Amino acid sequence: MSGIDVTIRGAGIFGLSIAYACAARGARVRVIDPGGIGAGSSGGIVGALAPHVPERWNPKKAFQFESLRMAPEFWAGVARTGGRDPGYLRSGRLQPLADAAAVELARLRAAEAATLWQGFAAWRVVEAAAHAGWAPPSPTGLLIEDTLTARLHPRMAGQALAAAVTALGGEIAGSGPETGALVLATGWRGLLDLNAELGQPAGAGIKGQAALFRAGACALPQIFAGGLHVVPHADGTVAVGSTSERDFAAPDTTDAQCDALIAAARALCPLLEGAPVIERWAGVRPRARSRAPMLGRHPGRDGVFIANGGFKIGFGMAPLVAEVMADLVLDGRDRIPEGFRVADSLKG
Repeated sequence: MSGIDVTIRGAGIFGLSIAYACAARGARVRVIDPGGIGAGSSGGIVGALAPHVPERWNPKKAFQFESLRMAPEFWAGVARTGGRDPGYLRSGRLQPLADAAAVELARLRAAEAATLWQGFAAWRVVEAAAHAGWAPPSPTGLLIEDTLTARLHPRMAGQALAAAVTALGGEIAGSGPETGALVLATGWRGLLDLNAELGQPAGAGIKGQAALFRAGACALPQIFAGGLHVVPHADGTVAVGSTSERDFAAPDTTDAQCDALIAAARALCPLLEGAPVIERWAGVRPRARSRAPMLGRHPGRDGVFIANGGFKIGFGMAPLVAEVMADLVLDGRDRIPEGFRVADSLKG
């Protein structure tokens, strides 16, 4: 393809989403990744799109909420454009409540959600019996049920975005020249490169391990309990994750920590007790020093932009990240919120 307007390094969730947003506006885009689509943590198996708790509102929470609200239309557009299903569903989420204090806090948050979530979704306290057979054990017999949480299948989502970019005339390649504006969406290794380039810490990689069960839960709500995400997918699998490891010898191998996840999931969900584990997965997620996504102009290179640091919320943030980065790269319009700029990550 000649006359490229935007080159994007990295075919993970941020890179592909930005490519899609730019191509949808008529830009000629090239995505370059020698590892292929979803070669890093975006090629995982969990796919939980879960909101922050509805309290102590700040720009990060507001941005995430707006992105989750955009998600149904965004992913439907991706599917229509490229003809591939990303596995998206606003399935909701269940969380057990351990004691009376937790119940009281959950009800206070329900009142906050009524305002902060603007009627788009609810956060409420319900009887565990309402989800009999799937609900996690709850000492109070009560659960938090939110209707904002969604899921998608990360690998399917990556392929769906790639198909949409291609359908819009974009190019996805393993190598090629960097012409036009350059967006670096290069994951955790890109953060390490940036650390070295700038001579100061901007971010790091955090390893996560997960497991995939063959179990037909399909459209049931996600479960979040004891730090464990249990995410049913439409293909008859249930993903469970994940660990959070700052120190690791190998980025893509599983160990006893994955065994512990599997055991915890079986104890949490009777449906998984006898279900076979069909895959064990490990990958390294990019976390910016500020813990928010790192978006904006490169501090030392004209015409170069950074989109990194999605960490655990990259897929949930992707629809709005794509829009604000397309605004900046194509039109010079800066809508990046406080705390998300590259300079914010450099401050820590």
